[in-house]
Amino acid sequence: MKIGELALLSGLSASRIRFYEAQGLIQQVQRSANGYRQYPQQVLQTLQIIQCAQQAGFSLEELKQLLPDTVTGAFKHDELMVGLHRKIEQIEAMQRHLAQSKAQLQGLIENIQARPEGMACDANAERVLGSFRH
Repeated sequence: MKIGELALLSGLSASRIRFYEAQGLIQQVQRSANGYRQYPQQVLQTLQIIQCAQQAGFSLEELKQLLPDTVTGAFKHDELMVGLHRKIEQIEAMQRHLAQSKAQLQGLIENIQARPEGMACDANAERVLGSFRH
């Protein structure tokens, strides 16, 4: 298929597809006699994997290690499994950090709402911020 059809089916721009090709994320493709790139169906699947993996937080460098070999089309099973487990660990660490941040913000809201009656907003802000410095 030509790049326009691949772009339409994948939801990516033609320039993004060419970028992925230049980065070695998708296999180099043959050009027809008139110079058009001709992409096999497998490239569409690879692009879908790239999009999904990027949404999960994989960098392009990480993806290079996880995608099928651009020559043989074969996955490197062990590297794939290690990379996927590593990303899960990173996501879990991020979730823990976000939960801590959320708890701190909820505590801040509670402290602000617990302003003593008659206390000015500025004084309350100093009171609340002072509690976080300790």
